Amino acid sequence: MELRAKQRIALSIYFFLSGICFATWASRIPTIKTFFDLNDAQLGTILIAMPVSSLIGLPISGWLVSKFDSRIPLIFAFTFFSISLASIGFATSTFALVCSISGFAFCLRILNISINTQSITLQKKYEKRVVGAFHGLWSLGGVVGVGISTLMVTLEIPIQMHMLSIAVFGLLVALLTFKFTVKNDKSPSGNRLIISKPDPYIMSLGILIFFGAVCEGGMFDWSGVFFKEVLHEEVFTYGYLIFMTTMALSRFFSDKLVNVIGILKTYILSGSLIAVGILMAVVFKTFWMALAGFFLVGFGTAAIFPVTMSLAGTSKKYSPGMAISIITTYAILGMLIGPPLIGYLAHAFNLENAFFLFVFIGILFIPVAFKMMKYQMKQD
Repeated sequence: MELRAKQRIALSIYFFLSGICFATWASRIPTIKTFFDLNDAQLGTILIAMPVSSLIGLPISGWLVSKFDSRIPLIFAFTFFSISLASIGFATSTFALVCSISGFAFCLRILNISINTQSITLQKKYEKRVVGAFHGLWSLGGVVGVGISTLMVTLEIPIQMHMLSIAVFGLLVALLTFKFTVKNDKSPSGNRLIISKPDPYIMSLGILIFFGAVCEGGMFDWSGVFFKEVLHEEVFTYGYLIFMTTMALSRFFSDKLVNVIGILKTYILSGSLIAVGILMAVVFKTFWMALAGFFLVGFGTAAIFPVTMSLAGTSKKYSPGMAISIITTYAILGMLIGPPLIGYLAHAFNLENAFFLFVFIGILFIPVAFKMMKYQMKQD
């Protein structure tokens, strides 16, 4: 087997494991909410720990991928990422919970920038887009993670054993796969952040990924709560499962979609599907309409992250690692603002009305996508 094929398989495994671990945490948020007896606003406040910790990890991750091959921060981040996941399950106080979530998010940020830097480096060895497929594997891992969570909830397996088993399995596989990851990918230039007027192309990509982060983060953190408290479903993971399944399957075809209809139409389609899907769920408030709506939202969010990350790698001003680090700042802000804001809006107006935020965000994709294409043409 040729080297690039081995590297692609290894990186695919890391994306897949990362998706499993993240979905394990996100799908058990309703369990944590019940265990600690949190209202929507309190849960929203606790969820702030994730993006704040990610912001703290951002400059560190950018520095790491500029100083070392990305595989070095990758393996260290995944190790402590797994440990943090297990510690979330064993938290018995809100202080311990916040500390565990913070460690989880901090390591996740370094992990994400490392694997995305690897994916862009590896894509240069192919004559076609492959980044979308990697993100598809992340989402597929999320589907597997939610499926396992659904089984665990159904069988009433304690959250401690659930998260510990996933953490141990993920770490063992990651350590065995590490030797096949991409080596010598440190960029010789573009590794310094230039403090000046923001680059309009990178900034427009940042805004698009910010919108995607608000929608993805909100669905990750609140879809289970929506099904449990609005639709009153005992197995509350159904909505999250259909969202992740659709997003996973769609991401495997996101590269082909871009090749067929173009980047601009891809963003317009994404925003439209998000808005329509959420409207279906909150207006009708029935199990099947909500499932159908979340299906559309999963399809709508699928292409945003891989396409935007891939476009960041074409920056003429920054190296791929630094460009990804910059637009990831916008993504973290989306995670910072989105999920907690949903919690506060839900506390004030109820959860279904809070979901109208996603409709508004979906509509905003259209004008920003036009702006981004204008800047891309100037860059070319």
